[in-house]
Amino acid sequence: MFDLIIRKANLPDGRTGIDVGILGERIAAVEAGLEGTAGREIDAAGRLVCPPFIDSHVHLDSTLSLGLPRLNESGTLLEGISLWGELKPSLTQEVIYQRARKLCFWSMARGTLAIRSHVDICDDRLLAVDALVALREEMKPYLDIQLVAFPQDGYIRYGKSPENLLRALDKGVDVVGGIPHFEATMADGALSVAQLVRIAAERGLQVDMHCDESDDPLSRHIETLAAETVRHRMHGRVTGSHLTSMHSMDNYYVSKLIPLIAEAGVAAVANPLINITLQGRHDTYPKRRGMTRVKELMAAGVTVSFGHDCVMDPWYPMGSHDMLEVANMALHVGQMTGVEEIKSCFAAVTENAAKVLNLENYGIAPGKNADLIVLQAGDAIEAIRLHAERLFVIRRGKILAETAPRVAQVHLGGEAKSLDFTRANLDLV
Repeated sequence: MFDLIIRKANLPDGRTGIDVGILGERIAAVEAGLEGTAGREIDAAGRLVCPPFIDSHVHLDSTLSLGLPRLNESGTLLEGISLWGELKPSLTQEVIYQRARKLCFWSMARGTLAIRSHVDICDDRLLAVDALVALREEMKPYLDIQLVAFPQDGYIRYGKSPENLLRALDKGVDVVGGIPHFEATMADGALSVAQLVRIAAERGLQVDMHCDESDDPLSRHIETLAAETVRHRMHGRVTGSHLTSMHSMDNYYVSKLIPLIAEAGVAAVANPLINITLQGRHDTYPKRRGMTRVKELMAAGVTVSFGHDCVMDPWYPMGSHDMLEVANMALHVGQMTGVEEIKSCFAAVTENAAKVLNLENYGIAPGKNADLIVLQAGDAIEAIRLHAERLFVIRRGKILAETAPRVAQVHLGGEAKSLDFTRANLDLV
């Protein structure tokens, strides 16, 4: 007897016709032709069932603040930072909390059940820290939130950042962040990396650093981050986010850099929607895409995941927190349209992202958390192609969200045809 059984599912690893039996909050069985009954059964009918999506890089403290105090007219990174600086004095803990909470509901509906959010610690009041620590606790039954102490105005450049970062960690922030390319000098940037990794090592915490979010090919703080990771034996606990300068570096240097990253076990997070929007702004033509070298990093064995980064805030006026949209953009920009490459983009918003966050009990196997999505698609490639509907979102064995299948009615000569754009529907064309 199970609490819930999902029948005839396709799994991301290619298995088809699989039944998933759930007992309590865990997966109890994964096999074809599963015997037994359940309080409820879902007929996946050949649709893809996968673990939940994960956003490994977002900013919950600024989300849904679009237009405050005004719109970003230039659309640039620097104007966005300036706007955030103008907005911070008028922020309240309740406003930050409610906006971030609303995005969490969007996330649940989209099947995104784990989020790593950077939180600005350069507001001396630490309002955002208090708001998001409280939100993390409220959301625990529904989704997992990791918080990164992020010195938006620079760890060294803003004088109170060292004090504020320690205060934020003492309040329960999970991960040490940084922004070395925003420091006043390259030397200060390298110094900030060394100091921040040391703090994380001493406290037994992970590191996730905004690193080289620049078009400058000489912005090479990821090299320092990899070296400090090795120095402090932090293998598997450090992430470099953005890494957009790598897009502009010469190939010889990159041939040295990528093996260093792989050797150190540093993960990489690309943010396709934002990287291609904010980078290359000084270019006329040819214009650089700006996204880091995802394909090459993956080929070297580096764990690469994707983040949404911004949702309707001073830096990005678009978004609905759909990680399939992020994966779709990544494969286009990265020219990753080979079969295995597309699958790797799906992994970048699921299993790879789980590795970046060091999540436990993630996946589809007996004993894993019963956190699953039933998608209106037959496989991962189709899911990305269609931005597939999340028909069922399941958290710890309970249905958290449901969405009706997306079906169009096409009228031809008085006869209606149902069309859902999946491969299974091709016979109607």
